[in-house]
Amino acid sequence: MAAPANASEPLPALADELALIAGTARKAGAMAMQYFGGSDLDVRLKDGESPVTKADYAVDRYLRETLLAARPGYGWLSEETADSDVPGRMAAPRTFIADPIDGTRAFIAGHAVWCISVGLVEAGKSVAGVLECPALGETISATAGGGAHRNGRSIRVARPGAELLIGGPRALVDRLNASGAARARRHSHVPSLAYRLAMVASGAMDGSFVKPFASDWDIAAAALILTEAGGVFTDGKGADVTLNGADPLKGTLVASHPDLKAAMLGVVGDLGFG
Repeated sequence: MAAPANASEPLPALADELALIAGTARKAGAMAMQYFGGSDLDVRLKDGESPVTKADYAVDRYLRETLLAARPGYGWLSEETADSDVPGRMAAPRTFIADPIDGTRAFIAGHAVWCISVGLVEAGKSVAGVLECPALGETISATAGGGAHRNGRSIRVARPGAELLIGGPRALVDRLNASGAARARRHSHVPSLAYRLAMVASGAMDGSFVKPFASDWDIAAAALILTEAGGVFTDGKGADVTLNGADPLKGTLVASHPDLKAAMLGVVGDLGFG
C-alpha cells in the first residue's frame, strides 16, 4: 500500500504499518544472521570510535529500499544513512527511524544482545515500532494504543520492589542509592540501548538512565514499546521526548515504572547530567 499522495488522503492503519515493519525487519534479521559469527565483517570506525560493519550497511540498505518502496511519501532517518534531507523527513506525514544493528559491538563479538530497530514517527511521536532480535529469538513490538508485545505475548513494566535493578551509568545508580529515595543495584552493561529499554518494558529491569548523546534511531521503537507497556520515558527534566527533529541527538533520558520517575529525575537534576 503506497503512502498518501496528498495530505487529504488517510494514512494507513497502524496495524498495517506494524505488519509492514515487522515483516521487513524479520527478513532483515535473517540477512544479519548470515553475517553474525563470521569473520568477514569489514569492521570500520566511524568518527574514530563507533564501529560499523558491512552487515550494518547491508541491513540499512534493505530496510530503506523496502520500506520506502512501500511508503514512498514517508521520511527516512537512520544511523547508517546520510541525513541529507532534514526538511523533507520532518515534513513527511510519517518517518521511518531505524538502527540497522543496535548493539554493533556485541554483534562483532558474537554476543546475542543486538537487534534491528525500526520505529515509525508521526508528529514527533512513535506510532509503531519493532525490535527484531534474531540471535535471541525475540520480536518485540508496539503500536500507539495497541500495547506492547514480545513474540505475540503482552508485556508490562514491573511494579518496583524493595530493591531496584537499574541500568545505565554507574554514577547515576550510585547517586540514586545515596539520595535515600530508593535502594538499587546496577544491572550489568547491555550493549543494545534499544534492548535495554525493552527490558524495562518487560519488567526485567525496574528502570534505566540513558546518558547523553543517544540518538533517535536508538530509541524510536523502544520508547513506544516502553510506554505501551505502562512505563514512562522522559528527558532529564521530565518532559516528553520528541523525535524526528532537526538534531537526532538527545540529552540524558530516564526510563522507568511511573512510581520511580520522581526519584530518578531527582538524581539527574542533582548531577546536572544534561
